[in-house]
Amino acid sequence: MRHREPTSKTRNAKLMSAELQTGINSNLIAATPREALAEPGWLRSVPPATLDMLAKHAVLHRMPAGSTLFEQAETPSFALLLVAGRVELLGVRSTEETLVEIVEAPDLLLPAAVLSGQPYLLRARVLDEVRIVMIQAEAFRDAVTSDHALCLAVLACQATQFRRQTMHAKNLHLRSAEERVGCYLLKLLEGRTTNTSVRLPIEKRLIASQLGMTRETFSRTLPVMIRHGLRVEGDVVHADDISAARLRFHLDPLVDGNEPIIPLQVKGK
Repeated sequence: MRHREPTSKTRNAKLMSAELQTGINSNLIAATPREALAEPGWLRSVPPATLDMLAKHAVLHRMPAGSTLFEQAETPSFALLLVAGRVELLGVRSTEETLVEIVEAPDLLLPAAVLSGQPYLLRARVLDEVRIVMIQAEAFRDAVTSDHALCLAVLACQATQFRRQTMHAKNLHLRSAEERVGCYLLKLLEGRTTNTSVRLPIEKRLIASQLGMTRETFSRTLPVMIRHGLRVEGDVVHADDISAARLRFHLDPLVDGNEPIIPLQVKGK
C-alpha cells in the first residue's frame, strides 16, 4: 500500500462523510454517541453527566473494512472509542507496513497521542467493519482532567494496553519462530478437544507480521507443526493431536493470557 500523509483536515472530512456512505443509522445497536458510550463495561463508573458532555462533542460512525482511521504522524483531532469490530495498528516506513497490534472492541485507539497532543506513532486501518465514537480531542482531554472516574477509566485502559505490548515483546524476544507459531496456533485451539479445527482469524501475512517474521518464514514453519499434532490447510488449523501440541508448546499466562480492561474503583465506592 502506498504511504501517503493526508492532512488532518482531509482525514476528518473523510471520516465525517463515512456516516452517509455506510448508512450508519440503518442497523446499529447503539443509534447515538451517548448510547455507544454506555456500552463498554470499563466506562460504567463514569458519571452520566460526564458521558452526556462527551456525547455532545462526539459522533458515532460505522466504518467499512479497509478504511484508514488515521495516519502515522497525524496529530489527533478526536479520541476514538472502538465499540465494535477490530482495527489493525501498523508501523509504516515508506511503502512498507508491519502489524504492531490488532485492537478489539471495546478499547480506545492510541489514547496516549490524544492526551499528549502528539502525533500518532502508527497507522490505524479497519480490519472488520467497526462502530466507533469520535470525541473531539480537546473535549476529551478536558473531561479526563476534570472527572476523576473518567481519568481512572482511561488509566485502566492504558494500563491494559501497556501490558499487552509487554506480553507481545516477551513473545518476540523469548521464543523461537517455531515456538511463536506453535503457541499462536495452540491459543486459537484453547479449550477445544482433539480432532477439531478452527479458522485463522486474519490473513497469514498479518499473522507473520504480528509474530515478528517474514511471510516466507511463517510459511516454512507451518509444515513443521505437523510433527507436533497441528496441521494448517489453507486458512484452517486442524488439531490432529492436541496433547502432542501442548507437550511441545507451553502457553504462558504472562505471555499468552487475555488482558481485559479492568476498571479502577473510585475510592469510597
